Amino acid sequence: MKKLFLSTVTLLLFATFNCFAQKQNEFDIRVRAIDVVPSESATIGVIGGNVSINHDIVPEVDFTYFFLNNFSAELILGTTRHQVSTVGSDLSAIGGATSANVALGKVSLLPPTLTFQYHVPTGTAFKPYIGAGINYTIFYDVNSGPVVSGLSYKDHAAFAAQLGADFDLSKKVFFNIDVKKIWLSTNATVNASNLTPASSPQLASTLGSIPAAVKINPWVLGIGFGYRFK
Repeated sequence: MKKLFLSTVTLLLFATFNCFAQKQNEFDIRVRAIDVVPSESATIGVIGGNVSINHDIVPEVDFTYFFLNNFSAELILGTTRHQVSTVGSDLSAIGGATSANVALGKVSLLPPTLTFQYHVPTGTAFKPYIGAGINYTIFYDVNSGPVVSGLSYKDHAAFAAQLGADFDLSKKVFFNIDVKKIWLSTNATVNASNLTPASSPQLASTLGSIPAAVKINPWVLGIGFGYRFK
């Protein structure tokens, strides 16, 4: 029994080492076109309402390193720019409509995302994978638009999940499709004090810092090509 146990352990160690050796030097790079589609919602203080964030199609580059056979880490790099507005906000306190949309300009997002993937062995040119990891989104180049005087966003970390597949066109080149979901939220602060009359300093103070808890929760839909280094 002891010899059988030792033999089994030896075989498992050998298999593990062999799997590692097969993939440890593989490095993939992909270039994709991605469509970032927010599934947005918000809780907005003082004026209430919801939020609308448009989608954006941009190029993206990612790098994949296999640290074990069928297991890899992928770093995703890209940046998007989105137009933001409130929907159905109550502006009656400043003489506006009780249900108005307020344009809040544009903001750029830099969302580096690291996922760990499992590649399903199929023995064919079709190579599906699943992954999960972490995203950290940096909000920058904020343009508050023509209505309010200021707007800020807080950078935030989020959980990410993905599902995709590579289709080998040759030993080195492959076609890729990829879908990610990122559970991203941020705390925004709107400064609308410029909309109040000079005779209402208390109202100006109230509208000078309007908090908004925003859930962006985007889908990231990608399609592109990759190159495999071995």
